[in-house]
Amino acid sequence: MIICKNIYKNYTHGNRHKKVLDNVNLVVSRGERIALLGRNGAGKSTLIKLIGGVEMPTSGAITREMSVSWPLGFAGGFQGSLTGYDNARFIARIYQRDYTDLRAFVEDFTELGSQLKMPVKTYSSGMRARLAFALSLAIEFDCYLIDEIILVGDQNFHRKCHYELFEKRKDRAMILASHSMEVVRDYCSKAVIINQGKADIFDDVHLAIDKYLSL
Repeated sequence: MIICKNIYKNYTHGNRHKKVLDNVNLVVSRGERIALLGRNGAGKSTLIKLIGGVEMPTSGAITREMSVSWPLGFAGGFQGSLTGYDNARFIARIYQRDYTDLRAFVEDFTELGSQLKMPVKTYSSGMRARLAFALSLAIEFDCYLIDEIILVGDQNFHRKCHYELFEKRKDRAMILASHSMEVVRDYCSKAVIINQGKADIFDDVHLAIDKYLSL
């Protein structure tokens, strides 16, 4: 279970203060698939980063009673001067996984070929997203954090992503920030609308979609 209790998140730029999340409460149980709905800038990606531990809330607490992935596709943790292979080796060491198996998965999933021998700082944003996505999926978690912006690439890559996430790991919990109502209807069991910092939780996904589209 993941429990977000009284979460506030503010950002300060000079003398300006922006409240992104305002007293958000959310409980994620094992196996639940929760959609995060909201306009661009509403705070969906921010909430995902907070749950993943990439950022800390301004106040409030997040309790994680199951293993949680970093946000799928998040490339901020890469060491740019290292190659794709070197970054994969580093992840394998951190999570105590066999590097040979992890490397084989990354090679097959990313389809980056010889680019994996190049420093990550030379990658395009799409290539970095592919590598980050592959490394995220190479480690098994109880809950996956997914931001739709990382669904890059061609249709073949999209099919790989959907198989790995929604079929192979259909028993895992997921928190998905998405603008695709089709994806939300097909794969999510609950939805959260983030609007003006507040989070409204809906057990009926179709009702949530109707509400979101009316905003």
